[in-house]
Amino acid sequence: MMLTGALRRHGDLRKKVPPGETRRHFWGWLNAIFNKVDHERIQAVGPDRAASEWLLRCGAHVRYHGHDKWQQDYSGLPSGPLGKYRIQAINATDSCIMYRGFDYLDGLERVEEITFCRCNYIRDECLQRLSQIPNLQKSLLRLWITSCGNVTDKGIIALSQLSNLEYLFLGDLPGIKHKESTTQILRKSMPALELQLDLK
Repeated sequence: MMLTGALRRHGDLRKKVPPGETRRHFWGWLNAIFNKVDHERIQAVGPDRAASEWLLRCGAHVRYHGHDKWQQDYSGLPSGPLGKYRIQAINATDSCIMYRGFDYLDGLERVEEITFCRCNYIRDECLQRLSQIPNLQKSLLRLWITSCGNVTDKGIIALSQLSNLEYLFLGDLPGIKHKESTTQILRKSMPALELQLDLK
């Protein structure tokens, strides 16, 4: 009877919450779980394997050095000696990666390209965090940021810390309000940068 009463009360509460809002809260909670950092796992399997698991769990893809194939299947990740598979490229299109998971990127030493496309949880804080990772400051050469509605000028300006970046594509970013001044800062900080824009 106690369980039945609790269910009835839960049902009454649900009637007061719009169905769409309930779904958003559920997916937000689930995505936060997917992005929780397991430092013991990083120690056990190495940064590249742990980061691969995080990225695929969140719907992103990875490609390793010396391989043409993109890894898309979590259960199909290759196994081997610690450090054998090093991430070269990350495609986070339509993924649910968020700030709390970015600790997984700290130990990656050979990432050359990253794509953020239609990433609902990518915000300025994510780009700031990305730009402060010493390994990525050295290795990252190409970056695409497209249709990430929560990115503003502040996050884009932070990318100026990626001193070795050779190519940057920015497209469909409605949060950028000062296109001229923001791009001028990037070009001044990184004279060799090839900057391609598709901003309205």
